[in-house]
Amino acid sequence: MDKTRALAVGDPADPATRVGPMAREDLRTSLHAQVERSLAQGARLLTGGHPAQRPRFFYEPTVLTGTRPGMTVFDEETFGPVAAITSAASDDQLAALANTSRYGLGLSIWSADPARAPSLTRNITSGAVFVNAIVASDPRLPFGGTKHSGHGRELATAELREFTTIRTYWLSA
Repeated sequence: MDKTRALAVGDPADPATRVGPMAREDLRTSLHAQVERSLAQGARLLTGGHPAQRPRFFYEPTVLTGTRPGMTVFDEETFGPVAAITSAASDDQLAALANTSRYGLGLSIWSADPARAPSLTRNITSGAVFVNAIVASDPRLPFGGTKHSGHGRELATAELREFTTIRTYWLSA
């Protein structure tokens, strides 16, 4: 948790910043409500868990453990600096837990054995898979979700296809 607490929170234009503010106050308020509901549902707070006491709409980098299906941070997308950690006893349980979500934007698997991760991800429905890294996008690669996490792909040439209407013309003499 020391590394999470040490994250530089501040101006996104500053290269040293690792966590910037949220876009609007209502988004920060909604995120805090998700964290509070999850704690009431049995999640454990390791660090953070509150709006930061500073100008603009910052939220403390937050880590929750013991999350499971039925908890707000497990069942809903949070869109803020909140890590909801869920553990699984087996690879099959991991896939089953991940697939209970109605969302499928990105999957982040953390493992001491990165070679094992590709076999784990084959049984999980998601738009992107990251091994020992957080979910991120890169303008060179298509990005998008499955299930309730969006429609189609953005970025790269895949995005151009999303905005293209293909027409067929058939001319007969």
